[in-house]
Amino acid sequence: MKRLSEEKTKILFEKLSKYIGPNVKLLIDRADGTYCFREMNMRVYYMSEKILKLAEGLKKHQLVSAGTCIGKFTKGNKFILHVTALSYLAPYAQYKIWAKPSTEQQFLYGNHINKTGMGRITENTPMYQGVVVMSMNDIPLGFGVAAKSTADCKLADPLVTVCFHQADIGEYIRNEESLI
Repeated sequence: MKRLSEEKTKILFEKLSKYIGPNVKLLIDRADGTYCFREMNMRVYYMSEKILKLAEGLKKHQLVSAGTCIGKFTKGNKFILHVTALSYLAPYAQYKIWAKPSTEQQFLYGNHINKTGMGRITENTPMYQGVVVMSMNDIPLGFGVAAKSTADCKLADPLVTVCFHQADIGEYIRNEESLI
């Protein structure tokens, strides 16, 4: 596992700040210790420094992964968040969209959220802002990008898309064969 370069660290923090804003620093300095990001095979892992020290004792070919995979870098040097980052993004998310129970299953199948399926939206959500999609019971379902701002959502037609799908917890089942 290697440290992220300065350029990749900047790209990673820009992507994370799109969803959680200035709360990115809360991911690193936590009450239960200091956490860090490390890269292995173009994937970025989030782990405590204790786990990092244990992982450094292993040879490169013996280590498959350590910590939680947050996402991966593409060949074009863009960062793609994985659904495994959801449990770390949800508590710190600045903007959220709540899906109605009738829309939850559609979202978990990989579809966008229409205005009819949106239960609530955080006030002052800007257009194209990263959002965490929640159930009406406050269970994080995934994350996406707001297709409309809060003000535009109030005036939009019922079938207009208000949230573009990015990732959801249904991916665990849909991609089960490729995860093995």
